[in-house]
Amino acid sequence: MMMWGWILIPVLLVLGVFLYNGRNRQNTVKRENPMDILDNRFAKGEISKEEYEEQKRTLNTKN
Repeated sequence: MMMWGWILIPVLLVLGVFLYNGRNRQNTVKRENPMDILDNRFAKGEISKEEYEEQKRTLNTKN
């Protein structure tokens, strides 16, 4: 019976660490700055060149 305790405790610790690290990884979000978002939208074709340049000027005047 005592042997099960020596096996169960390390297994539970390893399982706890594994679950904790997995949960943290899911909550990590890459933060993009507005210029990166604008560049990505232009690259995907979501906005035209004119819209891109206008929004780029707007972002640069706010800084």
